[in-house]
Amino acid sequence: MEPKKSKYDTNPLDPDFVKNVGETSGDIKPETQEVKGATRKVERSANENARQNIYSEAPTRRYDNVSPDAPYPSIFVPPTYSQPAPYQPPPAPYRPLEQKPTHRSVAGIGLPEKWAMMLPYAPFVGVVVALLELFLVPRKAPRVRFHAAQGLALHIAILVVRTLFGVVGVISGSSVGGTLFGLAAFIFLIVSMVRVGKGEPHYIAPIAEPSHWLNEHIQPRNKF
Repeated sequence: MEPKKSKYDTNPLDPDFVKNVGETSGDIKPETQEVKGATRKVERSANENARQNIYSEAPTRRYDNVSPDAPYPSIFVPPTYSQPAPYQPPPAPYRPLEQKPTHRSVAGIGLPEKWAMMLPYAPFVGVVVALLELFLVPRKAPRVRFHAAQGLALHIAILVVRTLFGVVGVISGSSVGGTLFGLAAFIFLIVSMVRVGKGEPHYIAPIAEPSHWLNEHIQPRNKF
């Protein structure tokens, strides 16, 4: 005995499926009509330039020194790139060459070059001389400005260290350390003056960066 079927049974295997649907909706659409006739032939266009130039519709090309008439490179060939420029480190702070100072007058201050390079290291008065030279000597005298900036940085470093020794002396009640450092600093300043006066290279590496900063940020009155 077959199971009882309802009109909502939509099993596609049911042979009475179409009949049940028709009875339910009352509207059965006709079957798809066959389209008859030959397919229209696609004719060639009047402008055949695109077909004749096989590269006109080529993908995006690289234009790094490639001729427009050259064929598109194969995807299996890796592209060539120019070698990057070698790394150039930033310029180091100016270091004067081994050359004895002359007796020519330095623009801006009127002192001989020899004394203009020596006086920034003079004890007690070197700070004032170094500041005046940085404000008055133009940049076309780099050796004088270098020693002025280095002498100023040296005096500032000595002042800071002597202040620290003074604080330690007040706390400990002994000023021996400060006295010894002051004597050593005085001797070093005198030696610096002698070395610069003889034209020997005198480059103090620990204060190179502060010296460079002072030389760059203290602008001379005469910039030529």
